[in-house]
Amino acid sequence: MIFKSAKINAFRTWGLLLTMLGMGLMILGTAGIVFWGHAGKVIAAVGLVIGLVAMLGSLIIYFWAGMLSTSAVQVDCPECGKLTKMLGKTDRCMFCHTILTMDPNKANTMSPPVEPSTPPAAPSK
Repeated sequence: MIFKSAKINAFRTWGLLLTMLGMGLMILGTAGIVFWGHAGKVIAAVGLVIGLVAMLGSLIIYFWAGMLSTSAVQVDCPECGKLTKMLGKTDRCMFCHTILTMDPNKANTMSPPVEPSTPPAAPSK
């Protein structure tokens, strides 16, 4: 359960991964000039172009996650009590990773039913 995350957080994680990959490729490509001189310019050009494509991919993923986040349903998590966003019928809490659902057919039916509490009777005189 430690690797499970909310859908919006998973999109943001992929965007961050592409950002780091793109910057790393750009830096390594530029380092090709330092190590191989004039012949390293080809490596630098390839690294910069692939890094730029990865950075543009991360921009698209972050934009998409932001647009999904604006239309997501906000619910209170029953476990941690924090306000979290939910995409689709089932998702996980962004904080405690509890599985949340809006579909009554997929809800957990293993828990005992909650009985309403009755106020204590007033003592008679």
